[in-house]
Amino acid sequence: MKKYLSLVTFAHTIFAMPFAFIGFFLAVTTTQYHFDWLKLVLMVLCMVFARNSAMAFNRYLDRDIDIQNPRTKQRDIPAGRITPKAALTFVIINCLLFITATWFINKLCFFLSPVALFVVMGYSATKRFTALCHLVLGLGLSLAPIGAYLVVTGQFAITPIFFSLSVLCWVSGFDIIYALQDEDFDRSQNLHSIPAYLGKVNALRLSTFLHVLSAVFIMMPAIETHVGFLYYIGIAFFCAMLIYQHLLVKPNDLSRVNFAFMTTNGIASVVFAVLFLLDRIWIH
Repeated sequence: MKKYLSLVTFAHTIFAMPFAFIGFFLAVTTTQYHFDWLKLVLMVLCMVFARNSAMAFNRYLDRDIDIQNPRTKQRDIPAGRITPKAALTFVIINCLLFITATWFINKLCFFLSPVALFVVMGYSATKRFTALCHLVLGLGLSLAPIGAYLVVTGQFAITPIFFSLSVLCWVSGFDIIYALQDEDFDRSQNLHSIPAYLGKVNALRLSTFLHVLSAVFIMMPAIETHVGFLYYIGIAFFCAMLIYQHLLVKPNDLSRVNFAFMTTNGIASVVFAVLFLLDRIWIH
């Protein structure tokens, strides 16, 4: 179990899961639908199964690349802790579990489940042909709030889409920062990434622009639904974390990329989600 948790870097669930809770409780508190423990559990399971599928497939597909990259050659498959066959079996099992879980939620979620899997797993192949791979990763994680909203309501709405757009820009922006570490390697292997295509300086500028968009989109739900002061505190904190990670990383100093990637973004998502949930409680 420890090996498979390492394979899928389970700690990175901290990025999308809080926004899934946001989508779920947004639906519960702004529509006629009531809280349902079973749906909440199924939503969490779907998040876990989908992410397990995506990350394990990424490690499986990239195993020949990872073994050549000094930064990634100690990952579980290149290091021999998990065989490619075992990783692929893990992917298939989690895909089946994901689709099964959606069957018990509602028809719309079930019919959309292959689409969701295609998006979250498709990211793994995109770095081979487009520098927009970071946006595809962002799109995959952005399914969390709208997907969780669909779990409750079975229908689309504009407010969770604003959260999804914010997640798309946020994740794409910080993935560009993370990819700065592999700029030279990506060029040497003819892999596509924003840093390899634009260079460090322009890549950071694009990341900044995406994070500005993320901040704008995360403010938009306040236009569509009633929010309290805790929500605005959450916005301020989230934006402060975006600014902070850009202060940590410079084109000539990547020593704090991992801290900016994991710590600041993990704190940003969790604290914002907690303040959002407290705000919903306060309003009600």
